[in-house]
Amino acid sequence: MQFLENFLQQTMNRRGLIKMAALGAAAVALPAAVLGKKKRNIEIGHTGITWPNDIVQAITDTGNLGFYGFETFGDVLTKWEPQGGLEPMLEQHHLPLISGYCTLNLTDSTKQKDEIDKAVVWAKLIKKYNGRIFVLGPNQVKRAEYDFAANKANIVSTLNEAAKAVSGQGITVVLHQHTGTCVESRDETYAVLDAVDTKYVKFGPDIGQLTKGGSDAVQVVKDYLPIVQHMHLKDYNGLDPHLLGYCPLGQGKVNIPAILDMMEGRKIHGMVMGELDNDPKNLSPTPPLDLVKTSKVYLETLGITFRA
Repeated sequence: MQFLENFLQQTMNRRGLIKMAALGAAAVALPAAVLGKKKRNIEIGHTGITWPNDIVQAITDTGNLGFYGFETFGDVLTKWEPQGGLEPMLEQHHLPLISGYCTLNLTDSTKQKDEIDKAVVWAKLIKKYNGRIFVLGPNQVKRAEYDFAANKANIVSTLNEAAKAVSGQGITVVLHQHTGTCVESRDETYAVLDAVDTKYVKFGPDIGQLTKGGSDAVQVVKDYLPIVQHMHLKDYNGLDPHLLGYCPLGQGKVNIPAILDMMEGRKIHGMVMGELDNDPKNLSPTPPLDLVKTSKVYLETLGITFRA
């Protein structure tokens, strides 16, 4: 009887060792994201700019990659209306439209009424798609001769009036600072955000644009976090002319983990949108799908999950 008990105990010990070894091997095979990173409570969408002039492929790839939402330009929404709109494609890929990027002239006061009228038309289109965010892009200027101080009053006035009109359609307006425009630098961004009526004008920073413009993106987001209601999550290393110096997430200068730490768990009107510019006149030889896959893999290492 003692012999039988010893035999059974040894067998159980061997089985336990085999089971532990198997579990260890499985653990080695698991990606680092699963083992070392907690799951982040944040949903990531993507903009369509990586697929210039190919909205159909943009929606297809963004949906297939499991992103949670999509952003396109107000002009694209307008263009597709006579063709039946984008709803069928978005529904096919279970991809909600979250936001529309719309450029308004903020510096020419004589155009304010026309710009506001144009903004309302775009806002109605965004609302038609059940979108939530009007990403307001400032107009381009000749930066070498641009005088921000002389234009600040017009910028603030048009922002306030356009935001009030758009919010009347149930859509949130976020200012999106941008290189080459009338609101580019850190000081310009702060001056405008400190002057506008933040009941109507919120902030939708592009952290890649901030970095390219010489700002500390993490500090800017931190300073205005209470009014950040949307974001373009973009990286910058200044290397690839096809991508205007931007790069897949994790390959540049932007502290992406610090940005995600601040955004995690926040309830915002819009969404954190992955983005990577692709020069339509000098397209990257790397397919857009591969570029965005690279960003997605990086985000997964930080604990971001995507739709199945």
